[in-house]
Amino acid sequence: MIRGFALLGRRAQDALARLGRLHLFLLALLPALPAGLLRPRLVVDQLFAIGVLSMQIILVSGLFVGLVLGLQGYNILTTFGSAESLGVVVALSLVRELGPVITALLFAGRAGSAITAEIGLMKSTEQLAGMEMMAVDPLKRVVAPRFLAGFLAMPLLAALFSAIGVLGGYFIGVGLLGVDAGAYWSQIESRVDFHEDIVNGVIKSLVFGIVAIWIAVFEGFDCVPTPDGVSRATTRTVVNTSLAVLGLDFIMTALMFNV
Repeated sequence: MIRGFALLGRRAQDALARLGRLHLFLLALLPALPAGLLRPRLVVDQLFAIGVLSMQIILVSGLFVGLVLGLQGYNILTTFGSAESLGVVVALSLVRELGPVITALLFAGRAGSAITAEIGLMKSTEQLAGMEMMAVDPLKRVVAPRFLAGFLAMPLLAALFSAIGVLGGYFIGVGLLGVDAGAYWSQIESRVDFHEDIVNGVIKSLVFGIVAIWIAVFEGFDCVPTPDGVSRATTRTVVNTSLAVLGLDFIMTALMFNV
């Protein structure tokens, strides 16, 4: 029993130490971000790797989420005789919650894990140490462009996810179930508020993007430089980012609705 408590204490101590290193890493990274802006070519390359190459899974997932929302929303709304409100249900569900959250989870699984593995591999093959020997700061040369690219790509991917999801709901509601097309779009136009809904969704996606890319670059930079260490770091990136995004989503939703 004592051994179990000792093991629990060590794990809690390790978790707190990792949390401290995570924040110290951010403090060291922030001064390096302006140097990343001075290398726009690197940022553009990372935008392609992080954003463009993630579009396929984002668009396909957004389409199917919209299709499911169309089916489920129609079945629920017809019970109350409000099938014409399908458009606003689909749009608000995507813009407020599902768009930023699911995009962040997919981002962690696709781009975040790849960034962690890439930086971890650079560390295990001593490329980062080689940069330091040549007086090149790895934070400015490797980490900053990826951080900036992830920060910029996340809200764009979330917007694409929500847009294709609304179209998916349109295909199901109007094309398959017979909802009036004019009612579908007019409900969205009249009920979706720019400041209360769209801006809040953008704020969520920006926060989720910062958290996701922050965890991804930290885990790669902090990993044990072995194949097993890189594998564990990649797993931690997906798990920790998912938990952080879901927890932050609850907190931000409560704040936005003044709960």
